[in-house]
Amino acid sequence: MYKKIVFAFLGILLFVLAGFAYPKSGDPAPAPVPEASVSVPIEGTQDTTGFPAALVGGQFEYAVQRGDSLTSISARFGIELTALVQMNGIKKGAMLQQDQLLQIDNRHIIPERLTDGILINLPQRMLYYFQAGKLMVHYPVGLGRPSWPTPMGSFNVIDIQENKTWYVPKSIQEEMRREGKAVLTQVPPGSENPLGKHWLGLSLSEIGIHGTIAPASIYYFRSHGCIRVHPDDIAILFQQVRKNLPGKIIYVPVLLVRLKDGRIFLEVNRDVYKKSIDPIIIVENSARIQGLGDRVDWKKVKEVIQLKEGLAREVGLPAPIPNGGIP
Repeated sequence: MYKKIVFAFLGILLFVLAGFAYPKSGDPAPAPVPEASVSVPIEGTQDTTGFPAALVGGQFEYAVQRGDSLTSISARFGIELTALVQMNGIKKGAMLQQDQLLQIDNRHIIPERLTDGILINLPQRMLYYFQAGKLMVHYPVGLGRPSWPTPMGSFNVIDIQENKTWYVPKSIQEEMRREGKAVLTQVPPGSENPLGKHWLGLSLSEIGIHGTIAPASIYYFRSHGCIRVHPDDIAILFQQVRKNLPGKIIYVPVLLVRLKDGRIFLEVNRDVYKKSIDPIIIVENSARIQGLGDRVDWKKVKEVIQLKEGLAREVGLPAPIPNGGIP
């Protein structure tokens, strides 16, 4: 066992010295980081040929459409409602006007890169689909409530159906009974079926990736464990996936990344499933692994941690001026 530990440590050290560190298992320091809590391959320290930038999303203006609400806009773009109102200087209950312009910032850090398959990061409430090493699409998703969490782990897509009948699990039937609702055993395809039109069954027990008849519930933790996707998004994903496609569901609430241009971004999501994550320890260890300790503005880091708004925020110090700015 001792030899295995020594070899593992030497392996990690060699990767760091070579500039190809994969911070998945934490820093071998006195305060170790949980395996699922540290960001993975860092942009600019590995061969990223064929991959997109480490950030997805962007900053742009959105013109309010008829029927929009702050909640539906938050769900559609993958932004916390509190963050959306703060970035626009409005109140949560504000009435929107058609064509009103809203500032949108929905940048997220890609937590991991797959060769092929679906990656879902629970705290981010984001789904990423990779094909032949390329990120094809990324979508905000709705996930299991804290009392009924979406499970983590590797999976395969084992069932692909359109207009699937929902066979209500016994556990949900029991919940209906406790709440005094009519107990349903199955729901046929149609406007009342919570699965929506598209269903991707997973090898994980009794959950799938599916559409929804309640798109405003996207980006919230409200399901019985399934992964809800906006009807428009799941229709696109449905055309690209295949049976036995691999995937995994991870729990990475804190991500630190350095982009190719040298900028450093931090994303801190709420620890909604109460995994006792300490963001500052994770950031400190991740910065140490990546050699960024003296490049990070720790005051900004604390502000991002305090907000926990689930958006990628720049936390790097300004690049030093060569020769102290002296010609």
